[in-house]
Amino acid sequence: MAQARRQLRSGTVVLGGMGLLAAALTACSSDPDKRCVDRDSYTYAKGYKVVSDKNCKSAKASVDGTWYYGGKKKGSWVDGGSFTKPRKGSGGSSGGSGGVHRGGFGGGHGSSGG
Repeated sequence: MAQARRQLRSGTVVLGGMGLLAAALTACSSDPDKRCVDRDSYTYAKGYKVVSDKNCKSAKASVDGTWYYGGKKKGSWVDGGSFTKPRKGSGGSSGGSGGVHRGGFGGGHGSSGG
């Protein structure tokens, strides 16, 4: 009886440890979705032209490369993101304006008193 209880506890510890490892890896993902874009290439219909990462890493680049976070990629163009790196825990990394907005006391847009 004691051995069966000991085996059950060790199995629980292993499974619990795997869950913690998975949660830690998910929470500490590397970088948000980012692409190097030519800052001077913006067009209303397409957005920014995606260029090689070396244009964002080198001062001697041939184009004004800047990191662009989030957005939706269409071919070699991206739009709907931001040049501002999102903070950790600020919500998803794709599209939109960044963080999650939640209402509170007086925190909602378009709310009316009643």
